[in-house]
Amino acid sequence: QVRMVESGGGSVQTGGSLRLSCAASKFGGRSYCMAWFRQVPGKDREAVAAIEPDGTTWYEDSVKGRFTISQDRSKKSLYLEMNTLTPEDTAMYYCAANAEPCSVGTVRRLEVMTALGHWGQGTQVTVSL
Repeated sequence: QVRMVESGGGSVQTGGSLRLSCAASKFGGRSYCMAWFRQVPGKDREAVAAIEPDGTTWYEDSVKGRFTISQDRSKKSLYLEMNTLTPEDTAMYYCAANAEPCSVGTVRRLEVMTALGHWGQGTQVTVSL
C-alpha cells in the first residue's frame, strides 16, 4: 500500500558527503514515522536515524552530529544528509515507514519494522579511503 524508492547513493571518499532521498507514495492521508536503516552483507539491518511527524528525531551514536534526517511531507519525501563519511558508513541504506506504532523509539527497532513497516529497495553507499 506504500511504495518507497531510495536514491542518492554512490561512492565517495572518506570525509565526503551524500544526500539520500526516499520518495514515498501513501494512500489515505495517514501520518508516518520514518527511519533510515543500513545493512552490510552478513549482518543485521540496523537503524541509523528516525523521525516523527512532529519533527522529533533520533540518531544512532555513530552518526550523531554527522547525519541529519529530515522530511518534506508535502512532497512525501524523506532525506538523509550524510557528512564526514567514513568507511564504516559503507552499507546498503534503506528507508522505512510505519503508521502505528509511530515513534522514533519503535520505528528504529528492526523487529517492529520487519513485521509492520514499509521498505524501499535500498541504495548503496560506499566510502573509500
